[in-house]
Amino acid sequence: MYTLNELQQIINNKINSLNIGGEPRGLFEPIEYVLSIGGKRIRPALCLLGYQLFSSEKLSDEIIHPAIGLEIFHNFTLLHDDVMDKADMRRNMPTVHKKWDENTAILSGDAMMIKAYQFITKCPAPVLGEVMDTFNELALGVCEGQQYDMDFENRNDVSVDEYIEMIRLKTSVLIAGSLKIGAIIGGASPKDKELLYDFGEKIGIAFQLQDDFLDVYGDSEAFGKKIGGDIVNNKKTFLLLTALRKAEGRQKDNLYNWLSVTGNDEEKIKAIRKIYNELNIPQDSETLMNNYFNSALKALDQISGDDSVKNDLKHFAINLIKRAR
Repeated sequence: MYTLNELQQIINNKINSLNIGGEPRGLFEPIEYVLSIGGKRIRPALCLLGYQLFSSEKLSDEIIHPAIGLEIFHNFTLLHDDVMDKADMRRNMPTVHKKWDENTAILSGDAMMIKAYQFITKCPAPVLGEVMDTFNELALGVCEGQQYDMDFENRNDVSVDEYIEMIRLKTSVLIAGSLKIGAIIGGASPKDKELLYDFGEKIGIAFQLQDDFLDVYGDSEAFGKKIGGDIVNNKKTFLLLTALRKAEGRQKDNLYNWLSVTGNDEEKIKAIRKIYNELNIPQDSETLMNNYFNSALKALDQISGDDSVKNDLKHFAINLIKRAR
């Protein structure tokens, strides 16, 4: 059995050895570029862990290729997200639409989606239908989550429940689906496949809640990006939505006043963080995050499978949400 870290390296080496290229170069060079600038390869590694949880067979191309397909799909979503967000950098490198242009990014992204299907369909024939049903469901879910995220930018009545559903779709279903696809190929029972999916879904939500928290309260060096970006951009996170619900009177007026401020980023971050503290928003955030985290571990405990793999998944979950603050 391989550990999560070893599986990440296996995937990385396999991707580095791929020959994605072809003609026209203008279509395939951006794909090679996106895959070459790295990433943690978490989703394909989780797919392989899901497989190892239920199968002691060696890692053949029939499981490695679908895992790579999931990584290609994930990077495709990032490529198109960067176009929609007009982002200049990804993993400290220029985004595809900046290095080339938007039309290239859109078309190369489309080709990446097709490549993802080509790799995923290399799974064993007996489970092809179930694997593709799971992949199609998660792929559509990611698109639905992205649309909700964009819709929320123009709405002032977003609820916490709507926000949780958005991050479930945009973030969690790909983690959960990656685990489930590995479990399907590994021969898991229907009950275990659903429990593993539930584990991935809940830990994905906990991760995003933690990400929102760290964007306001984290250490910039440990977090890997500048703190306060969500506040500056009035991002409708759990923290802001909860503050809008709890604030009253002058405090609520003050919060709305700061939301209208532009060009005074540091003062805005400091002022809104102060309001969050007064409303006990950090405690609310951590409570909800811990509820999803504990629910994820409860699902994991109920799964039958290799105990060493379950332990690796448990440590993955713990490390995912106990990042430096």
